[in-house]
Amino acid sequence: MYFSFSHKISLAALALGLLSFSETQAQAVEASGQAKADTPKPPKMVPEMTEFWEPEPRKVTPGANYAAPSDAIVLFSGKDLGEWKAKAGGDAKWEVKNGTFTVGKGDISTKREFQDFQLHIEWSAPDEVKGTSQGRGNSGIFLQDRYEVQVLDSYNNRTYSNGQAGSIYKQHRPLVNAMNKPTEWNVYDIIYTAPRFKEDGSLFSPARVTVLHNGVLVQNNVELKGPTEYIGLPEYKAHGKAPISLQDHGNPVSYRNVWIREL
Repeated sequence: MYFSFSHKISLAALALGLLSFSETQAQAVEASGQAKADTPKPPKMVPEMTEFWEPEPRKVTPGANYAAPSDAIVLFSGKDLGEWKAKAGGDAKWEVKNGTFTVGKGDISTKREFQDFQLHIEWSAPDEVKGTSQGRGNSGIFLQDRYEVQVLDSYNNRTYSNGQAGSIYKQHRPLVNAMNKPTEWNVYDIIYTAPRFKEDGSLFSPARVTVLHNGVLVQNNVELKGPTEYIGLPEYKAHGKAPISLQDHGNPVSYRNVWIREL
């Protein structure tokens, strides 16, 4: 094959260019290797590197047999309803007797307002079994006066599942039915995270609830869709701290040992 003089010059220039590129690459690789050699190796991991001693969790003394821990606010100690008021105004008029209080006329609510909390509350359906479905041992615990954890005698008492004991009323049915017999007390331990709202009032993050019924998990960090409604669909409206409310549904449900820990 014949190459002209100009073609020979072009080929020579290409060869020189390739050689120069190869030398540049070699220099870059050498420099990279030198940089890696100059980079200090991370220290060898030891257990202490992932141990954090500060801040130390503050000491809380647990209560024996469901008694309030040392950092709790006692909402009912068995003596009076001094922490409560009637929702309609005035003093709470529910009967206090033998360390318990029983549903009377009208809903009641705490005088204090809360945001995120752990709530312990014990309740008992009437010993005398009357009524069926929602008409039997019915009351309710309203978190921030809006979000109901259902109280109902659900022992051998068929009703809609998202309205039985341990449900988030008409939003989340309980994982299981952990109801005790009507003559026995029930225990709710409720972990509640309040919803957050943007400056314009729109929802930033929904409320979340975990409920243990007699020590059994029945609501596992469920997301609330808004206030619990008897009729219609839930819809959030911006709010801040709010009280805990207990419902008068016409049944003599009793309560005792109520305390709360702000989180």
